[in-house]
This record gives sequence, C-alpha cells and structure tokens, in this order.
Amino acid sequence: MSEKPTKHTKVLIIGSGPAGYTAAVYAARAMLKPMLVAGMQPGGQLTITTDVENYPGFADVIQGPWLMEQMREQAKAVGTDLVEDHIQSVNLKSKPFEAIGDGGQKYTADSIIISTGAQARWLNIESEQKFKGFGVSACATCDGFFFKDKTVAVVGGGNAAVEEAMFLTKFASKVQLIHRRDELRAEKLLQKKLMENKKIEIIWDSIVEEVIGDEDPKNVKGLKIKNVKNNETSELKIDGLFIAIGHDPATSLFKDQLEMDSTGYLITKSDSTETNIPGVYAAGDVKDKIYRQAVTAAGMGCMAALEAEKYLAAN
Repeated sequence: MSEKPTKHTKVLIIGSGPAGYTAAVYAARAMLKPMLVAGMQPGGQLTITTDVENYPGFADVIQGPWLMEQMREQAKAVGTDLVEDHIQSVNLKSKPFEAIGDGGQKYTADSIIISTGAQARWLNIESEQKFKGFGVSACATCDGFFFKDKTVAVVGGGNAAVEEAMFLTKFASKVQLIHRRDELRAEKLLQKKLMENKKIEIIWDSIVEEVIGDEDPKNVKGLKIKNVKNNETSELKIDGLFIAIGHDPATSLFKDQLEMDSTGYLITKSDSTETNIPGVYAAGDVKDKIYRQAVTAAGMGCMAALEAEKYLAAN
C-alpha cells in the first residue's frame, strides 16, 4: 500500500464544536485556507443538546444539532477544507507541526488551533443514556429553565454539583442533591449556602440505579436510588435529573507536549488562546472549565484564528 501524500495547511483546526467552526470561519475569511479535522463527534457536545435558548441571535428555540450544522455549512461556504478524520497523535516539536490521523494520513501545519472540547462524565447506566436530552442533562445553565416549579435531582458532591443545585432553585420548586458519600467535597462556603437553602434536600450515601420515565413522549418521572450503607432501594418522584460529576477535557493527545492543569485542561496565556508553544492555540471547553457555553467557545475560536493570523504574518 502506497503512503498517502501529506496534507499541508497554514492553519490546522482539530475539533469541530462552536470553537473549531468559528475559528475556521475567521481563518478562511483571512484567506488562510484552514483545514478542519472534525474528530469522532462532529459538532461536539451541542449535538447531544436538544433545545438551545441562550445562543445570541435566535429569538425562537433552536436545536443544538441544527446550530452545529449551520456553523459547519458556514465554515465550508467561506472556504474551509473540512476533513472527516480523527487525529490520533501530534508532534508539536517539529516545524511545521505534524499530526497523524486514524488511517495514517499525515497532516503538517504552520499553526494549530485545538478545539477538541470536553465530555461531561455520565453515570453510564442504560436508562440515563436513554433519557439524555429528555429530562436527563449535564448542564443546569442550559436546561434549568425547562423545570420551572418542578422537582429535580442533582447527582454529585463537588463544587459543580452544589453550584448546579443552587442555580436550579431559581426555577425548580424542590432540588434533591444525591451524593454517594456522607459529606460533600465542595468548598465549605458553598456547603454553608447549600445547607441554608430551604428548597434543597440532601440525600446522603446514595447512588442512582435507574431513571424511570415514559416512552412516548419521552420524559422522566422518577429515580430508583440505592443507599450504599444498608443497600436499601427507594423511589423518588422527580421531573428532571442533572448529572454533575465533572467533565473530562479531550487532551490526552497533547500530554507531555502542552502545559495542562491538574485536571487536564490546556493552559493558555492570560487574555489569549496561545499555549506554551507559539503557533499552537486552544479554544473552547478544552481550556475552559468555568463557563463552558457555546457562545464563549465561539468567542475563543474567533480569538484563536485572529492570533494565528497574526503569528503567521510575523513568521
């Protein structure tokens, strides 16, 4: 089998959520002819989000997959080379930078924009996956609004879980926080606020065994939970379930090459998307564990493209 010819580009964009597509739009309009490698989940986390109400510019509710399709078409229309492949290794020490796809295709690039995103950690039980987007969510800021005056449950015990539970009290009439241990990992100040909130009830030493709901139309009715100390199971009546057990950034590809924090998020310079290697930029959830919104990811994608353009002009 003959080797596939190497594909070279001025700007290689790895990943295809709002950050990657926006970076592509800006880079293409700057006549840089970017190449975007879509990865395993083209469109990223928004492709598993149904109703989107907080993306600027749309007065009516839009669908996450539709929004990503539109961004993809826009990137293509302005001249992005869209590639269906998954990058499995990179060499950021070589000049130009090198990347290898799953099938052995080699890519070289003068600059790289990393927008590989993150994935929410799930409980990975079948019923949870079944109702994902139909009452089971991993983002309170995205979906809390849909549970006005309803009862919801949050799973987790860290800062994220406590913050999501507090946020949900703005809408829900009751929030039950389910934690598998008998104490929370969250900061003490957050815990104090949580305990003082009359709308929140904590269910200690418990895990979710099953999400119960209707088939048609799909919606969540309750949970089967198990107490890990006495193994007793019980049922909770709820209308929505929020999983808040953390996110994992897709950064294993860049281990030992780029600076990361202790949880694997890429570190960039202040007010910039530049990593510790000049010419390599990171945008979106791959570097942002605070906001994690489509609009902030898109904003960073724009920043990365403008920074890459400046870098290429100087070099």
